[in-house]
This record gives sequence, C-alpha cells and structure tokens, in this order.
Amino acid sequence: MAKRKKTPHSLSDQLRELIAGAGPSTYELARDAGVDRSVLSRFLTGKRTITLETADRLAAVLKLRLVA
Repeated sequence: MAKRKKTPHSLSDQLRELIAGAGPSTYELARDAGVDRSVLSRFLTGKRTITLETADRLAAVLKLRLVA
C-alpha cells in the first residue's frame, strides 16, 4: 500500500494550533493584538477567516515570525 502524502496545514490552521497552545486567554490575546474578541473567537472555531494584518498582529503578540 502506497504511503499517503501528508498535506501541509494552512497558515490559518497553524496559527489556530499555536494560539490554542499559547496560554493567554482569547480575551487577553485579542486585547493585546487590538483585535475584536468576536473576530478572534470565530476565527478559532473556523467560522471566519482573518486578514493578513490581523494574523501579523496575533503573531507579534505571540512572539512568532511569519515566514513563507
């Protein structure tokens, strides 16, 4: 049986995983990033996407560097 190639996670999926394991609450993360809490909550549940600017703000608060 042939091995299945693992599909890479999208940037959104990776960011969701990192946020889930980061520690700060959704409220604290949204506040520190200057993002509306409801936007962040809907992103984390997969009900909405976020802009690259929002992803950059979240990454900055989490001390992550987004690279291609």
